[in-house]
Amino acid sequence: MKLLKLLLIILFFFYFHQLKADEVDLKNKITKNLRCLVCQGQSVYDSDSEFAISLKVMVDKKLNEGLSEKQIYSFFKDKYGEWILYNPELNKNTYILWLLPVLLFLIGGAIIFKSFIINKK
Repeated sequence: MKLLKLLLIILFFFYFHQLKADEVDLKNKITKNLRCLVCQGQSVYDSDSEFAISLKVMVDKKLNEGLSEKQIYSFFKDKYGEWILYNPELNKNTYILWLLPVLLFLIGGAIIFKSFIINKK
């Protein structure tokens, strides 16, 4: 019976530890996708500014309230605008951000292809 209790305690400890690790991973994932508005070009995860620290605390609070990742992103997007997200959603305001790299790749490929064809002739 003591062995069973010990085994249950160990299993509970590992389960609780895994839940905590998953929560920390989710917090890190969210803060890496949020842009620090004070430190231009840095994520909230990488920044040590007061603003970034307050956002980290707010992410913790929202996770403890039971909000999902999308709900947290939506909260910050509503409060600070679309610019706070490093990976904005594809919509009419951001489609150029998503299509520009593809267009640049295709134009660059066409230029390189054309220069090889002209050099061969």
